[in-house]
Amino acid sequence: MLSRLFAALALAAPLLLTPVLSQAAPTAAPAAKDAPKENAKEPSVAQSAARERQKKCGAEWRALTAAEKTAQGPKWPQYYSKCVKRLKEKKA
Repeated sequence: MLSRLFAALALAAPLLLTPVLSQAAPTAAPAAKDAPKENAKEPSVAQSAARERQKKCGAEWRALTAAEKTAQGPKWPQYYSKCVKRLKEKKA
């Protein structure tokens, strides 16, 4: 009998706390989301170049078919490594 009472309380507790949680949560979340990052630094030239290579390799990887992926390297890390080397050689 006591286990049924505890089970009922466990099921009812979230229903009782929902109005309290719904009032407190919206005020805190948007303030953190909308706050601009004042201490954010600009990425360096090397970081920007690495990001561009990552985007290009990712687009190429998504464009490959399953058969082409197994020929290039069956997993993303192997393909990405080869792609970055290829793009660096092309630029140099």
